[in-house]
Amino acid sequence: MAQMSPLRQRMIEDLTIRNLSPATQRSYVHHVEKFSRFFGRSPDRLGYEEVRAYQAHLVGRRVSWGALNQTVCALRFFYGVTLGRSDLPERIPYARTPRKLPVVLSADEVVGFLQAVKGTKNRVALTTTYAAGLRASETARLKVSDIDSGRMVIRIEHGKGDKDRYVMLSPQLLGILRTYWRLTKPGRWLFPRRDGGGPMDAQTLNVACRVACEFLDIEKRVTVHTLRHSFATHLLEAGTDIRIIQVLLGHSSLATTTLYAQVSTAVIGRTASPLDQLRIEVMPSGTPG
Repeated sequence: MAQMSPLRQRMIEDLTIRNLSPATQRSYVHHVEKFSRFFGRSPDRLGYEEVRAYQAHLVGRRVSWGALNQTVCALRFFYGVTLGRSDLPERIPYARTPRKLPVVLSADEVVGFLQAVKGTKNRVALTTTYAAGLRASETARLKVSDIDSGRMVIRIEHGKGDKDRYVMLSPQLLGILRTYWRLTKPGRWLFPRRDGGGPMDAQTLNVACRVACEFLDIEKRVTVHTLRHSFATHLLEAGTDIRIIQVLLGHSSLATTTLYAQVSTAVIGRTASPLDQLRIEVMPSGTPG
């Protein structure tokens, strides 16, 4: 195994001290490493002009907005924190946020899509995603103990920003999960890997979405996040208070609104999931798929 450089070790320590998530740490280190490889020099020997040239290179390659800004975050952290160059981070601009409306499915489209998902575990996991408005990583890492049928809530641990929250537990989803549990007998993880050694990979859910889209031959590009967008939209259309929706989604960026959203788990537990407005058969009558 190659020895880690002192500079890389220092950056990892800086990231750890600030309690950034393991995924964020890996992302930041990866992007700084790519920046260094592009010029063939250690990143502490590169400055603003190289950063500017690298950003122009990424834009020229039509790198996604998300990847561009992940690179900016990584470089701003590296120069500002690890190298202590307070003059440089503010000179590294973020890419402008694209103004794109999210893809949203109608209620009927949600039913058709979920019923087209192959495999019981994938189908139940994606149904859970829609019913509770979860991110792919949040669904994949659900534990059996996170399902609180007594208070009718689901506990989400280590969501985006490493924040915990509660979401509603749909009565219809609870019935689906109980049938799923009887058929599959999962251990600690609600949706385990095939070998049972840990939670399923979140990417598995995105693949399941892509396969379902191909099967249905639909024009809309449906991802796991599409189900989350649809959850929020359907709640809003049903008259749910926007402050409750923000809490359910775990959003913190809309500070002017969420600052006043102090919603208790009792309120969340009484909030109906849009899944309960659908007539859907998710569980097979025989053995698990």
